[in-house]
Amino acid sequence: MNSSANTYCDLKDFKIGYKNYHIYLSMTVCIFGSIANILNIFVLSTKSMRSSTNFILTALAASDLLVMLEYIPFVHMFNHNYLYASHFTHVFAVFIVFHALFTQAFHFISCCLTVILAIWRYVAIKFPQKNTDWCGDNNTRWTILLTYLLCPFVCTPMYFSMEINGIEVSVDENDKILSKNLEFVNHTNTTIYIVRYGNKVLKDISFYVYGVVIKLIPCILLTILSCLLIIELLKAKQRRRNLTGAVTKEKGAIKRSPNQKRMEKEKQADRTTRMLLAVLLLFLMVEFPQAIFGVLNHIIGEEFESQCYQPLGEFDV
Repeated sequence: MNSSANTYCDLKDFKIGYKNYHIYLSMTVCIFGSIANILNIFVLSTKSMRSSTNFILTALAASDLLVMLEYIPFVHMFNHNYLYASHFTHVFAVFIVFHALFTQAFHFISCCLTVILAIWRYVAIKFPQKNTDWCGDNNTRWTILLTYLLCPFVCTPMYFSMEINGIEVSVDENDKILSKNLEFVNHTNTTIYIVRYGNKVLKDISFYVYGVVIKLIPCILLTILSCLLIIELLKAKQRRRNLTGAVTKEKGAIKRSPNQKRMEKEKQADRTTRMLLAVLLLFLMVEFPQAIFGVLNHIIGEEFESQCYQPLGEFDV
């Protein structure tokens, strides 16, 4: 299975073609996404918008904002031609390590906050009488704080799995790195710094944390929660049908019964739930493929990573 003759993907042409657009698409998403998240934070932080659900949405917008802001210099640095030794400085290698840890930690925070958001919404519609006690403002703040503190610790195996290595290479008079397989007359030796995995065990642990813990488990939880939310929406729809006609006439005027008031309140709650459900489904559409690729990286190994995973990411580190 791990024979060098195995071909899992043929994405070389895709990588070459997509490379010309990746930086522009990434910068566009990061810039407009940052602006949108800043606006979300300002709106959701206003006094009239304060609620446990909006606290989570604000924290989610903040984590996404940090990821996008950090990604902008990363994309800019990779826009340079990395065929030259000047690209591979020690400072750049340190930044690569920081980028990998920072983005994974805050992306995992976003995943966990999305799961928490789904749980909070499910409690609100399934156990409305317990919602204030279980998912009140104080409990929500503590949950958000613990999420921000604990998620980076889950990503620590990635930190220990990576190391910066200095490698001596030959360069021409323009500082361009020369091939090892060819002999050149006019060349000098210099040291470049690259980021590599320390050993196979740490690399496997890192891929397991990424593929299973950070990606797959949140996707499974969100799939289950999404199904539960859909079930509750269908139950609420049936309740409204049963309450239809609960309007009484008194002295020539239409008077709303308590049942009708409850029905209108449920309609408003259902609209909120549908909106959040759409967010969850979009999240799953984006994250599930990444989770599957992460797990396959761990199961199949380096060949799948180099043939399938890296070409889709476009950036070679």
